[in-house]
This record gives sequence, structure tokens and C-alpha cells, in this order.
Amino acid sequence: MADNKRLNLPRKVDYPPDIICIEKMKRIEEIKKQLVKRATGFITGGFRPTNSNTENWIGQVYLYRENEDIPIDDNGKAMLPLLQICLEGLPYIPDALKGSKVLTIFVSENMPGRLAYNGDAWVIREYKEEDVLVVKDIYMQSSSRIKPYPLKSQLITEDYPVWDSGDIPMDIEDELVEMEDSGEITDYYDYTDCFAGHKIGGYPNYIQSGIDFGDGYEFMIQIASDEKANLNIIDSGNFYLAKNSQTGDWRLYCDFY
Repeated sequence: MADNKRLNLPRKVDYPPDIICIEKMKRIEEIKKQLVKRATGFITGGFRPTNSNTENWIGQVYLYRENEDIPIDDNGKAMLPLLQICLEGLPYIPDALKGSKVLTIFVSENMPGRLAYNGDAWVIREYKEEDVLVVKDIYMQSSSRIKPYPLKSQLITEDYPVWDSGDIPMDIEDELVEMEDSGEITDYYDYTDCFAGHKIGGYPNYIQSGIDFGDGYEFMIQIASDEKANLNIIDSGNFYLAKNSQTGDWRLYCDFY
């Protein structure tokens, strides 16, 4: 006599490989939507500068308050003008920078190592919309080895965290590992990209493993080693700047090979 109970059991369906592939790609797209951020990326040089009060620069700062000068480091030396970013007109800025109009960054010749507070071998000045700024031609007073170049902005519509950055939620990271181990997907970087140059917003493109800037801090700015501008951060490294939107404080992390 036949076992009628077996006739009522759900039958396992062996889906064709192409259907399985489609489902996995749908899941990858869902994960990407959870992770994706926008950013403004910057390209060094390649065009004639205007020297206007809305122009972005690597290796030069000429916007100051009337009573300001290039900051001095703990050794009594003038810091190197590193970056000038005018936020007005950029295709994207993080919410924590809305209400600000200009950021200027300086760094000591003895570059800060690892995690450093504002003023510890580097300085960021964040100017609000109501601040009155003037143009000061004081770049040549410094002995900076960084070559000044204007920066052209571009919208980065999709920026993703690098692996082992700490920016991928643990449950998603575990799922991706399982999918890779089973051969259901290829490498994480086949589906994502993290902009490696100078940028505002998006994710830090860590060279080593990522770090925790501290409670309340959010990544804002990446400054990359730049061959054209003769900028070598320790050993082809990057600076990452994070801001605490509650206190207004900034921290810098230096990462290199």
C-alpha cells in the first residue's frame, strides 16, 4: 500500500541556476541600497583657475577672517596650507556641514599620526554663512612643498564602504561572507566601489582596517596623497576627517601603507 502521507509533503523544487543567480543579484541590489551614500569628489587641476572666493584648492588657502593668519604648530613653524573647500555650489554636502560655507585645513610638516584632535599638528577652520572672509595672499610666506592646484568637483552618486572598515553592519557582512563562500556571488568589490581621491561625504577609503572616531563623530572629508600636488601623506596614505555635529569638534585620522 502506498504511503499517502508522502503525497501531501511539499516537494523540494530545484530552481535552475539562472533563477538562483537572479535572486542573488536582487539581494545584492537590496544590500547596496542599504549601504550606498553620495559624495562630492574632487579632481586635481586640468583647468585654468579663477582665484575666486568660491574656488576649491589643494595646497593653497587664501580665505581667512581679517584677524587670521596661517596657524603655527607646536614647534613654532607655520603649518602647510592643505585644503580650501567652498561648500556653496558643490553637488553634495553632508547634513552636518549645512550652514557652513568654507572649510580650510592646515597641517604641520610633522604630519599627525593616527587619530588626532583639531590643533594637534593640524587645524581645520569651519566658517559659517555669516562669517566675513577676506582674500589674503600669504601662501608664498610658507615653505610648503605641496604644489597648489584648483580642484574640480564632481558628484559621486554611489559610494560604498571598503571591506573591514567597520561601516558594513555585521549581519550584512556575515551574509556576504556566506554568499561568497558558497560561490553564489563573487568578490564584494565586483559589485561596489569606494572613491579613492579627495572627497566630502561618502565613506572613508581606508588603506588599513577602519577605526572608530568616537561617539557622535561622522566621517566628512577624505584627503588623499596626490602625486600632481606633490602631496605624500606619510607613505602614500590618506587623511580622514570626522565631525561631531553636537559639539562641532573635529578629529583627523591618518592611514597609510
